Amino acid sequence: MALTEKQILNVETVLKNSLRNKFQNYNPEPASMPFHTRLLGKDRMALFSFIHSLNTNFGTSIFEPVAKALASANFQSALSQQVAGTKISSEAHNVIQNIMDKLATANSNPNKPAEIEAIRTVCQQGQMRTVRLTKVDIKLIAHDGTIYLFDIKTAKPNVGGFKEFKRTLLEWVAAVLAESPSTNVQTIIAIPYNPYAPQPYNRWTMRGMLDLQNELKVAEEFWDFLGGQGSYQQLLDIFERVGIELRPEIDEYFARYKRQ
Repeated sequence: MALTEKQILNVETVLKNSLRNKFQNYNPEPASMPFHTRLLGKDRMALFSFIHSLNTNFGTSIFEPVAKALASANFQSALSQQVAGTKISSEAHNVIQNIMDKLATANSNPNKPAEIEAIRTVCQQGQMRTVRLTKVDIKLIAHDGTIYLFDIKTAKPNVGGFKEFKRTLLEWVAAVLAESPSTNVQTIIAIPYNPYAPQPYNRWTMRGMLDLQNELKVAEEFWDFLGGQGSYQQLLDIFERVGIELRPEIDEYFARYKRQ
C-alpha cells in the first residue's frame, strides 16, 4: 500500500522544518581542535559537529514526527512522548520482577503473550503504587482499540541495556492494564534502520531477553507497520528528495565557515 500524497507531504514538511530549525538554532561546539581544524578545515569540522549533534536527537526531532505522519492515516490515533500510566499494582510489580529474574538466569525464554496475560491476571491486585515510567516515544491506537506503545532506540543499542528495555516494556503493560484490564496492549522496541544492511540485523544480542517475534521491529518491519507495505522504501526516497531540495541551503550554511 503506497503512502498517500498527504502522508508524503507531511513527512517532507517534518524533514524540512526539522533541518531548518536546526540550522537556525545550532552553534558548533566551542571545543578547540586545532590539529583537526587545520587538517580538514572549519567547514568540514562544522559539518562533523552538526552531524554528531543531529544524531543525538534524530529520534525526537525526526523519527518520532515522521512515525506520527506515517501512522496518522492507518490508525485511530498517533501520538508521541506519551505517559503509559501512573500506577502499577504491587502484585503486577512482583510478576514483572519474577519474569525478569527468570530471564536473567535463563530459566525461561521470553514469551510476550504469556507475560502480558500473567500481568493482566494481577494488574489490579494488591496496593496500587504511583510510578514515573519512561515516556512512550510513539503511542498508536488501532481501529480495533489495540494500543501499541513503541520505544524507539538507536540502530546499535548497548547490549547491556536490553534488560532495562524489557523491564520498561513490561511496566508499560502493567500501567495500561491497571487502568483498563481488558485492553489489548502491545509494547515494542523499534529500531529505525539496519546498520548491518544488506546483512540481516544482528538480533542474537537480544535473544534471551526480548521476544523477537512480538517485541522488536527493525527498519522495514517498523515503518511498513506504521504506513503499510512499501513505506520504508518510499520513506528513503522522500529523505533523498528532501536532501536534494535543501542542498543549496545546506551548502550555504556551511559555506560561512570557509569565510571565517
